[in-house]
Amino acid sequence: MHFEAFSFGSITIDGVTYPHDVVIARGQVSKRRKKPSKKFRDAYGHTPLSIEEDIPWDCRRLVIGTGTGALPVMPEVRREAERRGIELIVVPTAEAIEQLQESLGYTNAILHLTC
Repeated sequence: MHFEAFSFGSITIDGVTYPHDVVIARGQVSKRRKKPSKKFRDAYGHTPLSIEEDIPWDCRRLVIGTGTGALPVMPEVRREAERRGIELIVVPTAEAIEQLQESLGYTNAILHLTC
């Protein structure tokens, strides 16, 4: 998997530009479906990453890119990762991409592309 470009609101992976948040699971890229988390927006001031989303848990390491740092990750997500024995890395998206470029083996990701 090759990350070619990342800027506010878009990312290009393997020649395909995505104008939305993405989920990377087993080398496949899909759109992040954040609708289940929208009900928590008022509490966080931003739609957070919640346990109710389709999180790609089938990995050893889950990298969450928080945009510029604004994406809240709910405590339940952190607890579930710990319960499953998954290393959870929560960093701004630019750093998350660096993490993914270093090693994608057994790693999934959720990348927020704005704020």
